[in-house]
Amino acid sequence: MTQIDVPNTPGKFISRWREQGPVDFSTLNEWKTEMKLESWLMIAEAALFLDAAELFEMLNEQLSPAEQATIGLVRRRMLGDNMLEQAINDAISIAKNPDTRDLKLEGRLRMERGLTRFENGDFEGAKDDLEWAELRLKSVAKASRDHDLSLLNKAALLLSTGAPLMALHVYAEISRNGDHAQETIAISRLGASRIRSSLGHMFDAARHAWNAHEHAIRAFQTNMAIEAGTLFIELSLESMDESAERMQLQVDNAKPRTVEEDEPTLLVNPKDIDGVFNWCFNNLPKSNSGEHRPDLRAMVSIAKNLAKLEQFSELFAEPDAVEDATLAAMIQVCSDDSGHTKIWGDRLSVLTLID
Repeated sequence: MTQIDVPNTPGKFISRWREQGPVDFSTLNEWKTEMKLESWLMIAEAALFLDAAELFEMLNEQLSPAEQATIGLVRRRMLGDNMLEQAINDAISIAKNPDTRDLKLEGRLRMERGLTRFENGDFEGAKDDLEWAELRLKSVAKASRDHDLSLLNKAALLLSTGAPLMALHVYAEISRNGDHAQETIAISRLGASRIRSSLGHMFDAARHAWNAHEHAIRAFQTNMAIEAGTLFIELSLESMDESAERMQLQVDNAKPRTVEEDEPTLLVNPKDIDGVFNWCFNNLPKSNSGEHRPDLRAMVSIAKNLAKLEQFSELFAEPDAVEDATLAAMIQVCSDDSGHTKIWGDRLSVLTLID
């Protein structure tokens, strides 16, 4: 059996504390070194989110003034405080002060202020802050978690303000062969796939979706891997060709094109579609419940197109387990059997009943 090593993360550090703690600070320092975690701040944030209060208090004493100002903002946001711009400005002042200066945190805090300004409708202020943050973090902490976030936030801002091609350019800065986190690569390629699809660039859209699926798997982000996998299949269904090269080979051989060069024609080997479908099917959540199940909707739709509905026989036999009305409506029309139509029609009536 293949052994999968889950990467060291602050969350894993918290789990270790719960299993082996409480321990003294020297032991915590050994764990941090052993797990190659970047800073006490990221562990303190995880302790705050995961309600490890005793550990948080120990770590809070180790934080610099700029880090304590940052964790204070994190705590206020957790408590639902949305009036944060002045507090962020105060934290930026601490990070800029020659006596307490922290170049990386100044970049992160400018990113935080950019997001706050965006939420408040100040798009120009948000743009200035996010661009400044990305440039600073690129220079002092390239491919770090905060730099990755700055790139993704910058792209999200561009998408929300109607500049998809500029967002695509930002996604292109996240190299698959660099030091960026696998999750960051997956998110960027998922976004790039949707942009390319909207432009009618189907080969690039499918290629990016394939890469998003692969990198999401490496990042242990199952839901994202299913989302990217179903997108890849949906983009490829009309382009199946048994003589097509396998998609990984097409991805590996893809090169930048000049403006004059035509886009390659999308041709997808059915084996690749089957492989992605089977991975997604085998990694769906065990439960079919939930009011919003886009994963099951996409998979049922794809299964119908691929004549694989028999794989969902258990789902089709348990209407009471489905809580997503759209999913129930889709399942209802998947069979010509009158008994099937009736039981799913009854379930749909229950789910759409207005109190």
